[in-house]
Amino acid sequence: MKKDIEKKDLWLLGANVAVWAVVLLVLPLATFLSTRDVTTIGPSFFVALRQFMSSCVVYFVNFYLFGPYLFFKRRNWWFVICNLVLILALNSRFFLFYFHRPNIPHMHHMPGMDSRMWIGIFSSFLMFFILNCLMAAIAIGIRHFIRTRRIKQQLKEEKAKNTEAELAWLKNQINPHFLFNTLNNISSLTQIDADSAQDAIAQLSDLLRYAMYETNKKMVPIDGEINFMRNFIDLMKLRCNEKSVINSEFTIHNPQLEVAPLLFISLIENAFKHGVSSNRPSSIDICLKEEEDRLVFTCDNTNYPKNDTDRSGSGIGLENTRRRLELVYHGRYEWEQSITPDNIYHVRITLKKQ
Repeated sequence: MKKDIEKKDLWLLGANVAVWAVVLLVLPLATFLSTRDVTTIGPSFFVALRQFMSSCVVYFVNFYLFGPYLFFKRRNWWFVICNLVLILALNSRFFLFYFHRPNIPHMHHMPGMDSRMWIGIFSSFLMFFILNCLMAAIAIGIRHFIRTRRIKQQLKEEKAKNTEAELAWLKNQINPHFLFNTLNNISSLTQIDADSAQDAIAQLSDLLRYAMYETNKKMVPIDGEINFMRNFIDLMKLRCNEKSVINSEFTIHNPQLEVAPLLFISLIENAFKHGVSSNRPSSIDICLKEEEDRLVFTCDNTNYPKNDTDRSGSGIGLENTRRRLELVYHGRYEWEQSITPDNIYHVRITLKKQ
């Protein structure tokens, strides 16, 4: 980053020098074009240099010294005083003209013509003073514009880094979250059917392999996500009894359509946690379909909310899903969540394709 900033500063310095070089060459070029005499270029250049040198010095000193170290650090009085001293020093030739003309008496002892001459001298001084103040203001204005752009760029980069870090943190929360619940299911299964438990462990291994090695990107092909969700649903069915009806439907026309990894898993897991009862009829309907310009995920399940002492239903996964949607699909998603009169929990996510 440091090298990039230094390179930008060099480009900025070159641009400033180029602009002032053009300003100083305008008069010599205009003189040459009007006279077609090469010998007029040198004198015209020195005239332009004499006229604009003080403004050039004021500009560069304010741009590289007074602006960064006084004005932008809110040392306003020092900024004003230093500029006044600099401008008066650069325009001291008007005062030197007064002290090095002993043959000219003071203004009030001079005849009318001499008085007009002194009025012209002070008028010229006032003009150059205002011009130099204007150069200082232009330098500060340009510096402020560049500084503001850099600050905005830095904030944008920091925001992007924070977003990536938060997304990584949210995904890392998802993995142990569903791992914890799945291991609980397999643990219960070992007491009933050891062979099925062994198959479930192999299936869990495939799930973890995908979660660890295939989801490191911001977006992944949806066919891999569908296979993951199917396996995950099969694994979660281990906790269901004959009173539970589980339906899933995946209708995708473009298997290479990309989606954020593990985006819907928390909702599916939430459906099994809160939608399955051991002694009451239960149902879960999961659907993911691709429409014209959007991807629609719906999940409907019977609603058997956990009590306050059951931490397996703390809702961490649901909160993470909402946050990931806001980070990855900001302005391109719709979220619907409700409980129907017949006690069916409904959630629907609509993602707009890019």
